[in-house]
Amino acid sequence: MKKNTLELVVGLFMVAGLLAFGYLALKLGEVSLWGDSRRYTLTAEFDNVSGVKKGASVQISGVVVGEVIGVDLSEDHLALVTLRIDKRLQVPADSIASVKSQGIVGDKYIQLSLGGDDEILSEGGLLTETESAIDIESLISKFAFGSAK
Repeated sequence: MKKNTLELVVGLFMVAGLLAFGYLALKLGEVSLWGDSRRYTLTAEFDNVSGVKKGASVQISGVVVGEVIGVDLSEDHLALVTLRIDKRLQVPADSIASVKSQGIVGDKYIQLSLGGDDEILSEGGLLTETESAIDIESLISKFAFGSAK
C-alpha cells in the first residue's frame, strides 16, 4: 500500500512539472492558445520594405508596441506589411509608418508616428502614409561611381 501511495505522489509531481514546463514554454514563446485579445492587426502599404522580416518590432518613440506578423505583395506590386499592435494604442488614420534600421547595418523595424486625425484605425485598418526603406547599397554605389548629386 505504501508503494502505491509513493508512486501516485511521484506521478502527480511529474504531471505538475510537465504542466508547469508547458505553461512556461508558451509564455516565453509568446504563444497564445485562445487568440490574442490584447492586440489587433493593421496593414501598411510600402514601396520598399527591404530587410523587414516577420517578427520585426513595431515601435513608437523607441518603445515596442507590436510586431510584424506578415510581409506580402499586393496586386499593385506594393509591399503589404501586417502589423499586430497593442490594443491599448489607438492609431489615428493619418499616422505614418516608416521602415527604420537599428544602427547602420542593424535589423529593420517599423516606426509609427502617430497623427492627429479624429478617425482611429480599427482591426484590419490600412496605413497608406508610409516611408520606405533607404537603400544603402544604391546610395553607396552612386557615391562611389560619381553619380551622386
